[in-house]
Amino acid sequence: MIVGLTGGIATGKSTVSAIFKDAGAVIIDADRIAHDAVKKGTAAWQEIVDHFGQSILQPDGELDRDRLGDIVFNDQQKKQQLNSIVHPAVFKNMAEQVEQATEDTPVDGVIILDVPLLIEAGMQNMVSDVILVYTSKEIQLKRLMKRNSLSETDAMARIRSQMPIEEKKKEADIIIDNSFSIDKTKERTLEVYRNLKKKSANQLL
Repeated sequence: MIVGLTGGIATGKSTVSAIFKDAGAVIIDADRIAHDAVKKGTAAWQEIVDHFGQSILQPDGELDRDRLGDIVFNDQQKKQQLNSIVHPAVFKNMAEQVEQATEDTPVDGVIILDVPLLIEAGMQNMVSDVILVYTSKEIQLKRLMKRNSLSETDAMARIRSQMPIEEKKKEADIIIDNSFSIDKTKERTLEVYRNLKKKSANQLL
């Protein structure tokens, strides 16, 4: 069974992903793939530098992600330019990892595609279920300001650059509400995992 895991910025998707992994799920992490896809010297890295200039580089030549984030979070057109460079490389690598994981994972196993932009990228048809890690926008804002030491204005700019969490909620098949304690989130995540395992096993009957 291949399912998708998504969320909004500062909703706690990485926390939930780690719980799934500890429980035995195979995680294919789009953020990690994207990080590797734009390392210094890659074709995507060169294209990003050509588009955005040398100012988005660190002294060692790697991308300055904070600087690049400041640029694209406040300019929708530039964000689309960046995505058009990064996404093809990510999707190609992800497809290869899914193929490999499908071969290596037991038939009743659960493979989770951890993709922040899963819904925005129209990847719902690639997975059997879409799991959304949810919090209200107010909680997102508070957590993001604290986590990244951002002003309210800067934090809201980052939140508004994404599809609204309430819109994502409409597209999801399974909701994990991360508005409360980590214990409650873990309890809910493990419940979801058990149900996915049962569903996967039932498909074999």
